[in-house]
Amino acid sequence: MSKAFELRDLSITELQARVDEQAEQLMNFRLQLKSRKLDNPLSYRIARRELARMKTVLNEKRRAAAQGEE
Repeated sequence: MSKAFELRDLSITELQARVDEQAEQLMNFRLQLKSRKLDNPLSYRIARRELARMKTVLNEKRRAAAQGEE
């Protein structure tokens, strides 16, 4: 699990790659949860929150980059 301050050290491309990986993992967790094969249902919630955290930091970085261009 990454903290927000750790994610802020990454570049936009690295962060986007992590978001894509996390979204894929979340999809797998969702399928396992629906088929009742997920051992720890809490891992789905943790993955969802992690993805939200990554997207938040990514949007912050994109806004900062857009403001820097203006």
